[in-house]
Amino acid sequence: MTAFDVRNPPEPDLIDDCVHCGFCLPTCPTYALWGEEMDTPRGRIVLMRAGHEEDGPLTAPQVQAWDNCLGCMACVTACPSGVQYDKLIEDTRGQVERNWKRPRLERLRRQAIFALFPHPARMRLIAPFAFLARPTAKLLKRWPRLHAMAALAPPKPVQVDLPEVTPAQGTQRGRVGFLQGCVQRVFFGDVNHATVSVLAAEGFEVWTPKAPRCCGALQLHTGVDARDRVKETIAVFEGCERVVVNAAGCGSSMKDYGHVLRDEPEWAERAQAFAEKVCDVHELLAEHEPQAERKPIEMAVAYHDACHLAHAQGVRSQPRELLRSIPGLELREPDGWEICCGSAGVYNLLNPEPAAELGRRKAEKINATGATLVAAANPGCALQIAAHGGPRVLHPMQILHAAIEGRTP
Repeated sequence: MTAFDVRNPPEPDLIDDCVHCGFCLPTCPTYALWGEEMDTPRGRIVLMRAGHEEDGPLTAPQVQAWDNCLGCMACVTACPSGVQYDKLIEDTRGQVERNWKRPRLERLRRQAIFALFPHPARMRLIAPFAFLARPTAKLLKRWPRLHAMAALAPPKPVQVDLPEVTPAQGTQRGRVGFLQGCVQRVFFGDVNHATVSVLAAEGFEVWTPKAPRCCGALQLHTGVDARDRVKETIAVFEGCERVVVNAAGCGSSMKDYGHVLRDEPEWAERAQAFAEKVCDVHELLAEHEPQAERKPIEMAVAYHDACHLAHAQGVRSQPRELLRSIPGLELREPDGWEICCGSAGVYNLLNPEPAAELGRRKAEKINATGATLVAAANPGCALQIAAHGGPRVLHPMQILHAAIEGRTP
């Protein structure tokens, strides 16, 4: 009898890869905040090992340490031993959600989050009014979670109905499937429009199905079972040669589908084959010489590394290369690029106080560059940076689309 059940516990072989060297410590946001060993990747791995070795149920200190983790995967980038902390923490969180009884209010809070955000139709009902919550944030400071939700309210949504098929322009280079996402399609429809337009301008025919509604990323990053969404996503896009994603969190989860479904014989091979087709839009575009002319944009732009793009997917140089291909654009690099902004899926809703401190630190670093615009490839990062005083945030595809059209972004 151990603290973990038999369904995909954190794998002992992956736990043993950690040699406790400490290279992860300077890049860990919670260690930067609190300086506690328990709130480091290696500390959390020690607690995972204890979950395998000790008799009895999970303990409150274990769960607290794992809940404190943002899942930003900066430790994966920093680790010289190749520890797959991303797989370890997501498997561990699945164990927590099945085997740990949270207080009633916390359970209701989590249920409310997942009853809303993975459902585009439900979000559309509140979308026209969501931006009105921001002015009320100052009145809610006594209630941190309500204050966080109000401060993070998205801007007035730009609703864009994308055609199912967008033809390639010029010489056709291929046909790709494109994931619209859930939060992205409702609140950042202009980002999806820009992405499809750039892909078409660069010679790709783009197939944009309405389903799936959600790829399951928010749930997977938090330990909530999302296998039905994973299977739906695979089934919809399985016939595509490449599946393109423009939201960092979605892409990192979709590339991990093989791990998610590794214990289901009828799905494991399909999931792994699908994961190998998934690519971030910056990856795909960087594989080819530009076809569409970029017109000058005389502007200083700070590039923000979304954690699930830079750390989880290892996509760092490609977005920078694409932005530098725009004449006149000056790309600036904030200090502390590897430290998370505090968004981390729904972390800023579940842990608003540490998330807010990380958001303030990130906004200060970005503001110090003197840039008038931030390029960030994840909707959560865009909301977090805006909420804590950073400059205006656009997706790199919006900036690239403006350059192709010859206008100011």
